[in-house]
Amino acid sequence: MRIWKPLRLAALLAVLALMLAACGGGAEQSQPAAEAEGGAGTEAAAGAGATAIDTTCQVTLPAEGEGSAQGMTDDPVATAASNNPALSTLVSAVKEAGLVDTLNSLQGATVFAPSNAAFEKIPPETLSAVLADKEKLTSILTLHVVPNEKLDAQALANKGSAPTVNGQEITFAAEDGSLVVNGQATGICPNVRTANATVHIIDTVLMPQA
Repeated sequence: MRIWKPLRLAALLAVLALMLAACGGGAEQSQPAAEAEGGAGTEAAAGAGATAIDTTCQVTLPAEGEGSAQGMTDDPVATAASNNPALSTLVSAVKEAGLVDTLNSLQGATVFAPSNAAFEKIPPETLSAVLADKEKLTSILTLHVVPNEKLDAQALANKGSAPTVNGQEITFAAEDGSLVVNGQATGICPNVRTANATVHIIDTVLMPQA
């Protein structure tokens, strides 16, 4: 008995030591795994948040009729814009440049449509001079058209850049949940559908590079 008890106690202590070591090792392994999983999830969420576009329209469109968001889907882009009072200045410019038929005949396009307020940012005398210069006006307006692709705001942000009918390339980025076009304009009513184009109403007129 004197021999048995110490041996039994020693064996129990050895088993207990092994159990504690195993538990300690498990805790050390599980903590980095949890941190890695959480880190990856946070990074993915941040990435998604950085590129997500808010598609809320900040422009007052007619609730119904040809100029409404639904009504515009039935007409080609220039005709659809002419029915929308928020785009009346743009429509006048398109007519001055003789681009109505050109825009209406496009077989798929992405169009950046400056609102009336966007044109109001241009000094009146400068705007009058531009409207009187057909070549310059055409250069400006065609910078607002990406041909052959009907791209929504998220697709544009993912794409990063695209050539325009003007010949110059413009860029796209997602900043604070909004689509920024060429570093000059912000999308204030994205993803408006027309029969032959996807229209993004913007808050500033894009200007070609010199």
